[in-house]
Amino acid sequence: MLDQDDSGLIGFRYAQEWLNNPHAMPLSRSLPLQAEMFQAKSVRPFFAGILPEEEPRRKIASILGISERNDFAMLERIGGECAGAVSLLSEGVRPSAANELRLRELNENELQEIIAELPRRPLMAGREGVRISLAGAQDKLPVVIRDSRIALPLGNTPSTHIIKPEPERFPGLVATEALCMTLAKAADLNVPDVAIRSIGKKPCIVVRRYDRTITPNGTISRIHQEDFCQALGFPPERKYQQEGGPLLRDCIAMLRDWSTAPVLDIRGFLDGLIFNMLIGNADAHAKNYSLLYSGGERRLAPFYDLVCTLAWPELSKTLAMKIGQSDSIETITPAHWKKMTQETRLGWPMLRERIAELCRKTINALRDPDVRSATNDNAMLERVGRIIEGRASSLLQSLA
Repeated sequence: MLDQDDSGLIGFRYAQEWLNNPHAMPLSRSLPLQAEMFQAKSVRPFFAGILPEEEPRRKIASILGISERNDFAMLERIGGECAGAVSLLSEGVRPSAANELRLRELNENELQEIIAELPRRPLMAGREGVRISLAGAQDKLPVVIRDSRIALPLGNTPSTHIIKPEPERFPGLVATEALCMTLAKAADLNVPDVAIRSIGKKPCIVVRRYDRTITPNGTISRIHQEDFCQALGFPPERKYQQEGGPLLRDCIAMLRDWSTAPVLDIRGFLDGLIFNMLIGNADAHAKNYSLLYSGGERRLAPFYDLVCTLAWPELSKTLAMKIGQSDSIETITPAHWKKMTQETRLGWPMLRERIAELCRKTINALRDPDVRSATNDNAMLERVGRIIEGRASSLLQSLA
């Protein structure tokens, strides 16, 4: 139960029925199973972590007539469909059955209108029956896609995909993300399926949710997840290391302690870290890495939000998490990677081999016709391709 006291502080307590369940799992690593109430300091990192951030959060608060800082009020209004297996309902409200889908199917004109309205009305906040929440500062829309038909999930109905329209200030972002995600898959990283779709004249990237499964009879089920900030107990406003957020050694220590397959997941996390450096993504913060909870296992989730931030020279070159004390994505050398292994108690020969292998895979994948056809924006393809190939070739040469 999530509650708010008279002073506005939130608290959380597991139901005794859940604690008595032999298959019970915690909502978060930072909220272990216990009968006692968790106080606000422990509760906020997880629950604030499923809400939108920055400008979308401010706009939603204004639309709903609530305080921007009131996590409880915002969760009450938009927390029906969230990341992972979380769905917040008022006391006494019955959750929908797994096969009870409440949907509002959209025709093309309606979809265009909603996408056009997202900058003014993030996550369709305030629309009747719509209670959806996703973390992050970019406009996005969770939807249900079945047989090429698109619908809005209502109430606490789970979505299957996320549509992210291209922001006006970052032309080419959709093409860049589609290229980087497709490139990651070709380099054998675990990523969800993505596709580009034009809605009206707006380029959008459509991402299949990895925290949802669909059975043959059409039932949509949630798989629980949490990002690394939530697991480590950091609120979303501290997702960057320079703002007091997690360090790489915190992330690796957490996987070593919490993953049910730590050797595989630490290696997978390192692959994601290396790939983000190869593509020139300075914005790979702790909320861009997650854990999946399924079948009694706690495993590293697929990678997402893979973007070459170097494609926009005005964006910060400061790394979201330092690598071996290097805080700029433009100055990382093998010496920094080697220092990182000392800080995280990892072996340098193993990491050196992973870096070299991913450099080679990435360079080869850039020439793959399937990768190059991930976008029809040839200008961004060539621009981003040159950045990535240059970075991978330079790092591979410096390792030799």
